[in-house]
Amino acid sequence: MIKGLFETHLFIRDLDISIEFYESLGLKLDVRYENVAFLWITDEKKHMLGLWKVKEEDMNKRHFAFNVNFEDLILAPQYLSDRDIRIKPVFGRGTEEPIVHTWMPAAAYYFDDPDGNELEFISMLDGEPM
Repeated sequence: MIKGLFETHLFIRDLDISIEFYESLGLKLDVRYENVAFLWITDEKKHMLGLWKVKEEDMNKRHFAFNVNFEDLILAPQYLSDRDIRIKPVFGRGTEEPIVHTWMPAAAYYFDDPDGNELEFISMLDGEPM
């Protein structure tokens, strides 16, 4: 039945700023209206992000992860820094190396979008969960 996640949506404050941010990560704008925009996450057009401009009182923060290969994850600190995006410490850990989720197993870096939504670059690792 379910074959994966097709789209997710975020509430944002400024459509122009958010579109620019997500385009800097490689997403491609598909369509934009007055208060909403839809961006493709990959060139294959199998995953989409919707951005909805809402009033401040309707804002809420979300979390989701972008799947990346391990080689790109290793390059993520420089990739994000080049876009003036800071890696954030999570789970009491620093930002010098990826967080390793041994229960998956996966490695990840976390960062925020302009509205404080928590984003993640994650790469599954070989081996058995611990």
